[in-house]
Amino acid sequence: MIIRARTVVTMDGAPIENGAVAVSENQIADVGKFDEIRARNAGEIVDLGDQALLPGLINAHCHLDYTRLRGKISPQKSFTDWIRAINTEKAKLLPKDYLASIDEGFAEAKRFGTTTIANLTAIPDLIPEISAPIRTWWFAELIDVRAPERANELVDRAVESLRSAPNWGLAPHALFTASKNLYRRCEQIARRENILLTTHLAESQEEMEMFHDASGPLYEFLKSIGRPMNDCGKSTPLEHFLIFGDSSIALRSARNDNAWLVAHLNELSESDFDLLQRSERRFHVAHSPRSHNYFKHSRFPFEKLHALGFNICLGTDSLASNASLSLFEEMRAFRRSEPEIAPDKILEMVTVNPATAVHQENALGRIRRGLRADLIAVRCNERDSPFEQILEFDGSIDWIMVNGKQ
Repeated sequence: MIIRARTVVTMDGAPIENGAVAVSENQIADVGKFDEIRARNAGEIVDLGDQALLPGLINAHCHLDYTRLRGKISPQKSFTDWIRAINTEKAKLLPKDYLASIDEGFAEAKRFGTTTIANLTAIPDLIPEISAPIRTWWFAELIDVRAPERANELVDRAVESLRSAPNWGLAPHALFTASKNLYRRCEQIARRENILLTTHLAESQEEMEMFHDASGPLYEFLKSIGRPMNDCGKSTPLEHFLIFGDSSIALRSARNDNAWLVAHLNELSESDFDLLQRSERRFHVAHSPRSHNYFKHSRFPFEKLHALGFNICLGTDSLASNASLSLFEEMRAFRRSEPEIAPDKILEMVTVNPATAVHQENALGRIRRGLRADLIAVRCNERDSPFEQILEFDGSIDWIMVNGKQ
C-alpha cells in the first residue's frame, strides 16, 4: 500500500510536501515524495488528500479502568478528599464494569489518534479477557498499604496475569501506598524480565507535607488506616524515591533509571533539583496537563527538568480527573502553560519522547523505513505550518492505521 498526503510529518526531519509512505505488512517500507515512492514501490494507492500524515500518538500515562468515572467526581478541596471520593466510586464497580470501562476507553483513545498507550490497571486479572485495539503496555498498579507483609505475593500474582500481554510492566502505585518491599520486588522482576516500571511521584503538595513534615491531610488519612508512618518527616518524596532510606545503598547502585516512567513530578524543592543535578539520575517523566489543572497542582517544572535532560512525555491520566482521552487536548493545555515551546517540540512529547520512554525508539514515534506502521491523518492546508494545524486539530481522527492495519 502507498499512502499519499498533502504533508508527511515524519518527526524524523522536515515535513515532506506531497509526500507518501509505502507500507508492507506491519512496517514502513519507504517514505518520501509521492512521485518517488510511486516509482519505487507497487501496491494500492490511498490518497488522503489535504491531510497531514503523522506517526500515531503515544499516551504515556493513563488509567482506562476509570473511563466510566468521567464527570463523577467534581474537583475536591484536597487531593486526599479526591482519594476518598474515587475509593467510594471504585467500591461500586464490578469486574464487568471495569471491562466495559477499559473497552470504552480504548475506543475513545483510538478515535482521538492514539495508537499506543501506557495503561495502568488495578485489576490485572482481567487482562486475558481484553482484546486491545491499539498497541498497549499493561502496567499492574500495585498497592499494599493495608497489607505490606504480602508485597511479594501481590507482585508475583500480578506478574502471572500480565504474562498473557505482549508488552507489560509493573506499577507500584506511589510511595504513600506501596511499601519499600513492594518497590524492591518490582525492581527485582524488572531486572530479571527486562520490563518497564512506572509510579506516581511528587504529585501533590500533600504528598510533600507527608514525607517532609510528617503532617497534612494525606499523612493523617494514611495514619488513620494503619499505614506505618516512620518513613515520614525525613525527606522529600523525590529524595525518598532516589535514596529510599538508610538501607537502600545496594538497591540504589542496582537501580536501572531508564526502566522508570515517573508520572507527575510536580512538587520538587530546590534541594531536589540540586540532588538531581549532582546525582545525574535520569528517568522518563509523564506529565498530564489537564489532570494537573483539575487538581490545581503547583506549576509543573518543565523548564528545569528539560534543562537537566529529562525525557518528558504527555499523558491523559484517567477520566476521574479529565474530560477526554485526547492527546491533542493535552498538547494544547501544555502549550497554554508553556507558550514559548515550539509546536514541533510539543508533538515530540506524544510521539518521539514516549517511544523512547517505552524503549521503542527504533519501532515507534517516527515515520521511518523499518519502523512499525502506526499512522494517523489530520486535516491540513496551506494556510499555516503543519505543526500548528496538528496542535489545533479538534475532533475524531478520520484515518488511522495500527500495526499496518486500517
